[in-house]
Amino acid sequence: MKRLALLAALIVAVPALADSNLPPARYANTQLADPAKEAQAKALMEELRCLVCQGQSIADSNAEMAGDMRSLVRTRIAAGESPASVRAWLIKSYGDYVTYDPPLSAVTAPLWIAPIVLLLIGGLIARRSLKRRRR
Repeated sequence: MKRLALLAALIVAVPALADSNLPPARYANTQLADPAKEAQAKALMEELRCLVCQGQSIADSNAEMAGDMRSLVRTRIAAGESPASVRAWLIKSYGDYVTYDPPLSAVTAPLWIAPIVLLLIGGLIARRSLKRRRR
């Protein structure tokens, strides 16, 4: 019984150990002084997916990695890089998955084509179903 209690305690404690005890990166939660650059950074952060949360943008995520990515975006934009070049660098570093709008390629083609194919199939099924009801 004690082993089971210990196992349950470890399972509950593991998520608490997921983040480090390090302070957040410099610009993780601090806006840039220049409002125009902050607006560029914020717009880019809304387009980038948190690699840990996967369902949130780095602007919305509280994950430590998302904070690091926010800081990286703000640091590079503050240094004068364009949002497009920062986005390209992140895609090169983390892959197409980091963006909510992956470019069309052989790897991402199913993501772009599948919704169209599913809509066509749904339309055909609906059409056949309506024809049968009219008879």
